Order: sequence, then C-alpha cells, then structure tokens
Amino acid sequence: MGCYNLMGIIVENRYEDAVKVQDLLTKYGCMIKIRLGLHEAGEVCSDEGFIVLQLCGSNDEIQGFCEELNAINGVSADFMTIKGR
Repeated sequence: MGCYNLMGIIVENRYEDAVKVQDLLTKYGCMIKIRLGLHEAGEVCSDEGFIVLQLCGSNDEIQGFCEELNAINGVSADFMTIKGR
C-alpha cells in the first residue's frame, strides 16, 4: 500500500521557530518519506518558509503531528490524503 498523505506547513518566522519545527520533524521522522523546504533565497532570504511532506502513517499519528505543529505560534499545518482507485 502506498503513502498518499501530504502535509503543508507554513512557518511565518523561520529564525524564531525553526528549532521547534525541526524538533517535531525529528520526533515524527519515521513517518516522513519526502520533505521539501521552500523559502525566498538569493538577494533576499525570507523569514517565511513552506514545507511539504509526504507521510506514511495512520490518520491518528498524522493528526497528532499536525496538532503539535499548529500549537507553535506562527506555524500553520494541514494535511490531506489522496485515495487511490
């Protein structure tokens, strides 16, 4: 069975919240199949970031992860499951 769970995470203040978010990413690391982090780079290094995760885990585990991320001020997370045919 494949892992069709995607999570998007907005981190409004990367400099202040990166350590807290990284702690949770490590805590739930065994569920993370793919991680992609995006932010403005180059001449301007944005303080806001966006992380996309592909997760392999139960809905309860993913929901708990999402709730812990959303408990961090300035962090917004949501997930979806794409059902196969």
